[in-house]
Amino acid sequence: MSEMYGIGEMARDSGLTISALRFYDGAGVLVPAWVDPDTGYRWYGQGQRQEARLLARLRRVNMPLADIRLVLAGWSSQDTALVSTLLDAHLLRLEDGLDDARRELSTVRELLALREHPMNATGTDTTDTAQGSTPLRLTFAAPDLAAALDTVRFAVSGDPDLPMLGGVHIDIDGAEQALRLVATDRYRLAVAQLQAETAPGTAQQVIVPAALVDAMRALLTAEGEAVLTLDGDGSITLDVAGSRAAGACLDHDFPDYRRLTRLPAGRRVAVDVAALRELLTTGPTRRGPDSADVDISLLALTRDGSLTVVGDADSGQADDTSSDSADPTDPTDPTDPGDHIAVNREFLLDALAASARDRLVLELGGPVAPLAVRLPEGEDQNRFSLLMPIRLTD
Repeated sequence: MSEMYGIGEMARDSGLTISALRFYDGAGVLVPAWVDPDTGYRWYGQGQRQEARLLARLRRVNMPLADIRLVLAGWSSQDTALVSTLLDAHLLRLEDGLDDARRELSTVRELLALREHPMNATGTDTTDTAQGSTPLRLTFAAPDLAAALDTVRFAVSGDPDLPMLGGVHIDIDGAEQALRLVATDRYRLAVAQLQAETAPGTAQQVIVPAALVDAMRALLTAEGEAVLTLDGDGSITLDVAGSRAAGACLDHDFPDYRRLTRLPAGRRVAVDVAALRELLTTGPTRRGPDSADVDISLLALTRDGSLTVVGDADSGQADDTSSDSADPTDPTDPTDPGDHIAVNREFLLDALAASARDRLVLELGGPVAPLAVRLPEGEDQNRFSLLMPIRLTD
């Protein structure tokens, strides 16, 4: 047994998860050298470490399982001709797929260009030249505006390649008498809404750069009125108790956030924020896929409907001494694997802090649906954040 490796050690050494190693065993792709008849624990031989690493590489490039099985067989028998043929065939498939992807994306870019510069029947550009509009003044209670900014600021992107996401989007909808603040960095999105007294039909949208947002927030430290003025020249001003923060808005278009927030209803779970924060900071984590520098927390619902953070075999982080023969459908298992959701731990902690609440509701739509962080029933449901789950690859 000195040259045998437990499934936990094999997982860490190969980059495959424990659940993946179980799957490949069941599929006959990488069968353990020995299985303990008493505990069901899997043990792998010295030569299987290299096979497991090879398997992980092939899966990362999406080679079909049937081909992987043949590659490993050829590798074991030193049939280099078979292995080379299979690798060449898969590379050709990938190149063909990349060509198809380029064509499809090129078509999408052409359609995008038509949306940006629509043409009429005579071939003349019909896009109107931007005209200045009458300045719009809105008055809010300073604490309310401060809370709204705090709700969304954490989700502003810092990616210089995506300047349109580098600020807080302000959307004024006169029909709904509302001002919405929105921010997203692609991986998370936050929304807050304030009532705004505007003339019917009033509609303005601007993106306030992050630095100006922070300057505005610095003024909102006391009770009183905050007057927000959107000028027709693309600038914005906040006046609070004799102090002012002003500057130019970003000259970009913000994504259609309304579309991003249209989600099917998920399972709603009430959580104590302090308890959840403790679970996240002390509970098990795993590293992000492809060696990304991200700590992932795996959220799960217990059988009684409460939220917990799991690890061990369920997250591919079991140690060498734990049994790997647990049945995920076993009714004694405290969690439901179908409800496991992998999230960026720091992002979820940010969302919890931004809410400034002791109790929240997490809405879980499933492993690939956005996780919604909402205020409890009876509070403002127009103030929430969404967090994209992380797809865990085997």
